[in-house]
Amino acid sequence: MKKYYAETFGTFAMIFCGCGAMTINEITNGSISHVGVASVWGLIVMAMIYAFGDISGAHFNPAVSIGFAVAKRFAWNEVPKYVLAQAIGAISAIAVLWFLFPESEYLGETTPAANFEPYKAAVFEFILTFFLMVVIINVSTGSKEIGTMAAIAVGGIILLEAMFAGPMTKASMNPIRSIAPALFTGNFQYLWLYISAPILGAIAAVFSCRLVKDETCCNNQNC
Repeated sequence: MKKYYAETFGTFAMIFCGCGAMTINEITNGSISHVGVASVWGLIVMAMIYAFGDISGAHFNPAVSIGFAVAKRFAWNEVPKYVLAQAIGAISAIAVLWFLFPESEYLGETTPAANFEPYKAAVFEFILTFFLMVVIINVSTGSKEIGTMAAIAVGGIILLEAMFAGPMTKASMNPIRSIAPALFTGNFQYLWLYISAPILGAIAAVFSCRLVKDETCCNNQNC
């Protein structure tokens, strides 16, 4: 059970801090700034990998759990349990933000920028998650993101992608991160892209590892 608790606590912290930064930036008319928000996302992920990487693997993202399962580094029967733990953490975090900041209209929700077509946002999210999972699959040990290399690399790629892609799609790269705010704002219009694109991007990244590594690289614990 400890690994499920770790996924819940880690996801809660990630969503509370990341969406919290977006929420506070919203209600204070930009006091944190876009750079600040991106930095919060990267730093909280880095910290949670240090905290829980050796316990649960620090997935905090259904797309990552599915990606590891496709890579045969993670049991498929564990995926629903991890996703449930991640959902509990994410939804609980947004519930606390909703309680603390009832004046917020968005609670860190993910929607494409105005005049940025949803299909373009889907392609963008696919590519962002592809790069994220490429980094994860190459710095992780088995299905675990652990150690200094993993924490800095994964936190760094999230900060980088949030920095340049945030204004266009909010740089979700995580289905549960998009679902949780939508449950409170009622804006489900774009959830299809924020669920499908990250999962497909993570799966594509797993298969790409065979192009640069041994053919069996994604079938063992030492890739």
